[in-house]
Amino acid sequence: MARKGRSTRLRLMAAVVLVALIAGGYGWWHLRHWQPSRAEFPVQGVEIGFADGEVNWRALKAIGANFAYLDASASVFARDPAFGENLKQAKAAGMKVGAVHLYDPCQPADKQAGNFVVVVPRDRKMLPPAVEFTGDADDCPVKTSDAEVESELMTFLNQIETHTGMPTILKLGPGFEARYAMASRIDRILWLTRSRLQPDYAGRPWTLWTANSGLMTDVTAGELRWVVVQP
Repeated sequence: MARKGRSTRLRLMAAVVLVALIAGGYGWWHLRHWQPSRAEFPVQGVEIGFADGEVNWRALKAIGANFAYLDASASVFARDPAFGENLKQAKAAGMKVGAVHLYDPCQPADKQAGNFVVVVPRDRKMLPPAVEFTGDADDCPVKTSDAEVESELMTFLNQIETHTGMPTILKLGPGFEARYAMASRIDRILWLTRSRLQPDYAGRPWTLWTANSGLMTDVTAGELRWVVVQP
């Protein structure tokens, strides 16, 4: 009887583990394929860069991407090698396109602006430029105060806004925003990131939201960064 009881318990435990594995697998699949409701967010798009590989832009538009932000430049010297071709193909597919610069708080603002200007054409038909902030200045080779970070950032924004003729969008990572609280200091449109759940870490409303940083589709071999616009 004891042996039979142990066998029953083992079968029950195996069934529980199986159910948990199935539920976990479905949850993973759902998150990887989840997009916000079109009824709630009619305008949706993507952020694309070299790491995403070759993109079928017409197919991307067909699955519901109304616009694309393209990784263009980073810091002082880095440039996305796919930017030019992605820009050309996205425009040919009839999509609205914008450019993203990954900001480095350890590097001079004017040199970073120069890098962006070389890569991104002056084109009023493009979407407003976006600047992404993820790292902080705490580990910079030269000690940089918070006031210096903000001052350099304003210099950078002024220079690229002069180039594009449009106000910049601030793409604030949660860590950067927690460290510097730039959303309350700089009056610009916000772009926040949080998969599945709407972000609230900036303390004021956002306009763009990376709602799924790992969307799986048939359009690219890898994951897509899926972005929506606040109606």
